[in-house]
Amino acid sequence: MNIIEEDIEFESIISEIDKSDVFQKTKDIVHHSSNRYDHCKRVAYYTYLITKKLKLSYEEATRAALLHDFFLVNNKDITFKDKFGTLINHPKYALTFSEKYFKLTEKEKDIIVSHMFPIAPTRIPKYLESWIVNIVDDYVAIKEEIYDKKKKAIGYANFLLAFTMLNK
Repeated sequence: MNIIEEDIEFESIISEIDKSDVFQKTKDIVHHSSNRYDHCKRVAYYTYLITKKLKLSYEEATRAALLHDFFLVNNKDITFKDKFGTLINHPKYALTFSEKYFKLTEKEKDIIVSHMFPIAPTRIPKYLESWIVNIVDDYVAIKEEIYDKKKKAIGYANFLLAFTMLNK
């Protein structure tokens, strides 16, 4: 994430959240093909770039994007049924958890709680920034999953190639 960490303005916007001990715990939670921390930081960074370019409330959008999946339930430790419940309810979990540790604006709250619309119909996004985080989160999640599948496919292909070469 060098390019992200080199962006001084972005890092200053997220620093309060990013430096908190409780947010650092998201590094230990599996999320898509990496961890929840990296996922949230990617969503926040792309949100920052887009909302700043569009001259929107980019600081609020960036902070909320960083917090959009901020809760400490680890999906690898729960049943399939509970995973489905978490998928639907995690925007509410993230909002509750975020409010416990950070002061949020109304716009930030909306961004967090509505980021899974329409899959999690907790709330229809009210703000353009909310819609942007919703879309960016989907884009990042898909990109992470495709990267993971591609990495596995390359690993399998290399194994088969090596196996084939050994059996010549």
